[in-house]
Amino acid sequence: MKTARILIVDDESNIRELLEEILSEEGYEVVTAENAEAARAIYESQHLDLVLLDIWMPDTDGITLLREWSAAGELVSVVMMSGHGTVDTAVEATRLGAIDFMEKPVSLAKLLQTVEKALAQQQAGEQRRKLLPPMVTPVGKSDTIKSLRDQVAKIAQHDMHVLITGEQGSGREVFARYLASLSSRSQDPFVEVTGSSLDAADGRRRLLGDVDKPGAIEQAQGGTLFLNDIDESSPEIQNLLLTTLEDGQYRLEGSHADRKLNVRIISSAPPVFDQGSQDFRRVLLAHLGAVVIRIPPLREYAEDVPELLRYQVETLVDSENLPLRRFSVAAQNRLRNYPWPGNVAELRKMVRRLLMLGSDEEIGLDEVEAELSTEAPSRDLLVQQDLLAMPLREARQHFERAYLQQQLLLCGGKVGQLAKRVGMERTHLYRKLRSLGVDFRQVMAED
Repeated sequence: MKTARILIVDDESNIRELLEEILSEEGYEVVTAENAEAARAIYESQHLDLVLLDIWMPDTDGITLLREWSAAGELVSVVMMSGHGTVDTAVEATRLGAIDFMEKPVSLAKLLQTVEKALAQQQAGEQRRKLLPPMVTPVGKSDTIKSLRDQVAKIAQHDMHVLITGEQGSGREVFARYLASLSSRSQDPFVEVTGSSLDAADGRRRLLGDVDKPGAIEQAQGGTLFLNDIDESSPEIQNLLLTTLEDGQYRLEGSHADRKLNVRIISSAPPVFDQGSQDFRRVLLAHLGAVVIRIPPLREYAEDVPELLRYQVETLVDSENLPLRRFSVAAQNRLRNYPWPGNVAELRKMVRRLLMLGSDEEIGLDEVEAELSTEAPSRDLLVQQDLLAMPLREARQHFERAYLQQQLLLCGGKVGQLAKRVGMERTHLYRKLRSLGVDFRQVMAED
């Protein structure tokens, strides 16, 4: 489709000229606009096959312009461009109809590949937005994360329910959204509900709703329902879910007609939850866990920590207007060797604090050590405690206290999960925590 007409919208003249030169040499008809005002005039007056639209412009940003065009009716194929975007920005752009996303500076190969694919997609009449914006892709270059991304991409092509297991803060929701964005339901709703909200009192209302206010299943029809921490749902809701899945239909309160269930369910739960739980319906688990994806803790792919630090810095600078700071090599190396009991969520929280509270452009080793020290003593590694110098009873108490505090953090402060994790009856565990002086409410608040 070499005669296609392409509009390039970018306030940087050198980028406009470079893209125009490359695409013109490939045989495309190219027009350019230096700002949103010029882009509007061209968009309204000329036939266009594709728009390459920069996000950050001085007069009107690209997302606002895309929203205008999307609201006006039939939308020309749009590829967004940015040198420093965010996940939220990419998601919003694709929700508004953008079909792809390019990070600047754009390589020649990437530019031509993206343009050709976008035009071919339009010519074939395919559904818009089958391509995943790079920034919603989970970050990491390690073999562990590469393999996990490949696994999720393969599973996404099969429309079956999925259970995602992993420690608190490991990124279960990120991978759930990644999977949904790669699936055939990517254009349809993604609705999230937490398991703790699905209690006996109003869980049914949250899940099914009524004729006046639809619940999560109705809102997610045609798309994806993400049940986060499904292990915390009440037995009543488990029974309701099981009945709904087995019957393949549901009924809103106040309605006299059944509705066909057309939802892909992605659930999340703690590690090894798929191996069975005394408090969870095994038959329901078999439905929800038709396929299981296990998210590793951050300590298992620590080589990705420097990249995650850079990514979180850029994301927080853009989304929260925090000052830009860089981690020194020594600081990055220290954090690569930190165990990260709170996983990626803990890393993000630490980066936010360092950006907010620091003043120098570089985040040095001393500043990182000071930040890590605020987590002590509950997050001290057990091997750092001189247990051999203590009497047996005192050493055992120190070990049990540190062990249970660490495990409690890995369970997100949830004593019910802790009981299952350490193999103790819950009532006995409460007594043990009190006898050791472990305040689980405080641990949960700190986490």
